[in-house]
Amino acid sequence: MRTPNFQRCLGPNVYPEVPEGGWGWAVAAAFFWVEVCTYGTLKSLGVFLQDLMEEFGESNSRVSWVFAICVFIFSFTAPLSTMLSNRFGFRPVVMMGGFLMSLGTITSAFSSSINDMYITMGIVSGLGYCFTFLPTVTILAQYFSRRRALVTSVASSGESFAMFAFAPALCTLKEHIGWRYCLVVLGIFQASVIGCGLLLRPIIIVTEPVKEGKESESLSLKELQTALELENEQTGISISSEDSGVTSLSTSNRDLRTAGAENKALMEWEVQDKQSMELSLSTPPSPVKVEAGPLHASSSKLLDFSVLKDGAFIWYSLFGLFATLGFFAPQLYIIELSKSRGVEPSWATYMLSVMAVAEIFGRLSIGVVLNKVHCRKILVLLGCVVLLCLVLVAFTIVWEFWGLVVCCALYGYFMGTVGSIHVPMLAEEDVVGIQKMASSVGVYVFIQSFAGLAGPPLGGVLVDVTQNYGAAFYSCAVGMGLSAICLALVGPTKSGMCQRQSRHEEAGRSAEEEEEMSEDSGQSDFLEVDLVRQAAEQDNVSVI
Repeated sequence: MRTPNFQRCLGPNVYPEVPEGGWGWAVAAAFFWVEVCTYGTLKSLGVFLQDLMEEFGESNSRVSWVFAICVFIFSFTAPLSTMLSNRFGFRPVVMMGGFLMSLGTITSAFSSSINDMYITMGIVSGLGYCFTFLPTVTILAQYFSRRRALVTSVASSGESFAMFAFAPALCTLKEHIGWRYCLVVLGIFQASVIGCGLLLRPIIIVTEPVKEGKESESLSLKELQTALELENEQTGISISSEDSGVTSLSTSNRDLRTAGAENKALMEWEVQDKQSMELSLSTPPSPVKVEAGPLHASSSKLLDFSVLKDGAFIWYSLFGLFATLGFFAPQLYIIELSKSRGVEPSWATYMLSVMAVAEIFGRLSIGVVLNKVHCRKILVLLGCVVLLCLVLVAFTIVWEFWGLVVCCALYGYFMGTVGSIHVPMLAEEDVVGIQKMASSVGVYVFIQSFAGLAGPPLGGVLVDVTQNYGAAFYSCAVGMGLSAICLALVGPTKSGMCQRQSRHEEAGRSAEEEEEMSEDSGQSDFLEVDLVRQAAEQDNVSVI
């Protein structure tokens, strides 16, 4: 009795349709905590920037490589994460990610050089971040359809809550125990993600029971048989004809062709029926079966580089590539920027908290807006990206405390809107759709990784050259501007692809109709020849 109960608790959930809740709320809670321990922690590591520079005697650019390598591995190993999820399931991959994330952070506390931190914090922790984040956000998207944007936005606010709490807490903690023991405490805290992996139960959506499928199949076959009998009555030829002589031969030939056509039609009908039933067990969110991990029986892949043939996906991936330049550098340099602009060190750490609070409102509001608007959701995302670019430019020209506070609030708000929906936006039909979301998300994050590697060091080089922390925000603004251009090209590209596809379908339909008309004319000509031949034979018999 214990084994079935254990399997019921940890096995896949079966629903007749996308549940819009159910166990999905537990998955959403797990994703909230994963956001706290991944992005929330990563964006709060800027409080250690000055400590690492003083401890190891390194420049901004050298220390920035620690965070850059971590972000790069986080994104670059996305295909590996999706392939492991496909092979072993989401649950063990996330649990392994939690272990690696904790291990890398704890071992970083005992590093003796910045090169050691490239391995511990950069590679080990970065790999753990990827293994925990990507499978969690993928399975969360499968539990919701209509409310997907709202739930993802709310759950992803864990990152903002973490930034709000971690920035002042870590600064206070490192003053009492030092930055090394502070990392140990942070690593132990991140180990809690291992428990979140247990909540990621796979989902199976079956809209029609097997019994109903058989009834519909038998009903469809009966309708086909009735239609064939009606056609035979109209042509005056019976399938069970027993005439003799020439008439019998002619009718037999016709019967053979009719029987062949019937068998072909019946076989095609059965194949279509089976394909529709298989489709209902493999593809979300229409009559579907969505299942993750080693239990799934469908042949769908979680990683499919064929999405690179989609022009709209290519432009959207370029958007993610350039936008990533502005995702991490501001959080890394905002504290030092504030200090260089005359803000007290004790107040400078609260700039991250201002960003975090505003980001929470941004994530919550964008979820509500996307649920209410009737326009294309990708246009809403484009507007947020453009405004975010303008805010990054404002950072370079503001020199007073309240100006920085306003900039941090605006950046946090629009960063919350963009950061919470740019990955789930892949599920929209304007990009790739929910059917290809699981396979495209790994490729999308993989492409983003290269900008994550270049962003922080590029900002560090500009700071070292100009001796001005505001210069780091120039690269962020340029990257965000390029991302807005790429995002604006997604819609036109998708519309052009849809128009070409519809034209191809219409051409195929017209060709099929012409072929059917030619077959019908051939059959009528054959019947006319038979009738003439029968009349001639009857005349010969009458003459004899």
